[in-house]
Amino acid sequence: MLTLCEKYRAACFLDIKGQDFAVDKIKAFIRTFPAKRAVLLHGPAGTGKTSLAYALAKETGSEILELNASDLRNKDQLERILKPATEQLSLFGKNKIILIDEVDGISTADRGGLPELLMLIEKTKFPIIVTANDIWQQKFNLLRRKTDLIQFKNLDYKTILSILKEISEKEKIKVASDILASVAIKAKGDVRAALNDLQTIQLVNQPEEISERDKEEDIFNVLRIIFKQTAHKETLRLYDTLNMPLDEIRLWLEENIPYEYRGKELYNAFEALSKADVFRGRIHRQQHWRFLVYQNILLSAGVSSAKSAPRTGFTAYKKPSRILKIWMANQRNAKRKSISQKYAALCHISIKRAVKDFPIIRQIITNKPDIYKSLRLSEEEIDFLEKPV
Repeated sequence: MLTLCEKYRAACFLDIKGQDFAVDKIKAFIRTFPAKRAVLLHGPAGTGKTSLAYALAKETGSEILELNASDLRNKDQLERILKPATEQLSLFGKNKIILIDEVDGISTADRGGLPELLMLIEKTKFPIIVTANDIWQQKFNLLRRKTDLIQFKNLDYKTILSILKEISEKEKIKVASDILASVAIKAKGDVRAALNDLQTIQLVNQPEEISERDKEEDIFNVLRIIFKQTAHKETLRLYDTLNMPLDEIRLWLEENIPYEYRGKELYNAFEALSKADVFRGRIHRQQHWRFLVYQNILLSAGVSSAKSAPRTGFTAYKKPSRILKIWMANQRNAKRKSISQKYAALCHISIKRAVKDFPIIRQIITNKPDIYKSLRLSEEEIDFLEKPV
């Protein structure tokens, strides 16, 4: 079964949405080839760089040879794989376009790597398209000079929303317009992420398991203590009793704070929540895991102490909206990707191939638990692998 990203990959220039400047520049590049022998598409992930390369191949009737930078880790591999591609005609007598995806993966430690790639760009008989997220690192100085630079921008959420609506209609996915808008906004310009979230919505429409309901009962009890009682030492340990990550707990708090607090208390609770999110960002960006304790304090005692006095009465707490399921699916995808990256590095294959073959790789790893140590898997990654599919 094809993913939505693969199924709706751009087949022509008209399918490339919101990147008119990039489309015009790549047309000019192919028209004037070999004035410049390579073009460098750069910008955020999921904005259409690889799709534009495939659209160009379709528009020009060319065969496309795709290589991932992680396949080209040293001079020998570059000469063995890429050099023949830059010199030999297509088997089918067509024009040829060589796509080198994710050039960020070539490191300065690689033997050959960038210098060899630069030499091949000088000698190639066919257009070379290179993609990267960030090309402003010092190691790419020469590559920038030898290529035409085409910048991709994050797409406006309205453009992403129109794509989601069009695909929803074609796939007959029934989803409320406000949910689609929320997916488009949260994608932050990344079309691929938005389509993955749309596919998650399509797939998660299924009855919840009993274990999930049990988990919800626990969170309801914890929320009652947080919202009804005054903060004390035990408040800081409340989340230790939950089999639920802090990020998921944060979504439950965000959903239910308005049902308990008003006025100044509401402000104080969301202030604690926002500060917790600041520490969460620092943890993920800088890997400063010591900040986890501050995130926990703000999400527990911080939110609890927002009220001026303990309270009684019943409040019907609500489960977070469908965005929670989308977020949880994204978390699963993140674990799948991190495991694939480790496996790719160990087995010397591309990350893209590892992600594509993940169901098989999962079977290989789980059948031989000794591999866990070689891959240096975290406990969360091991739990993810060992859960029934």
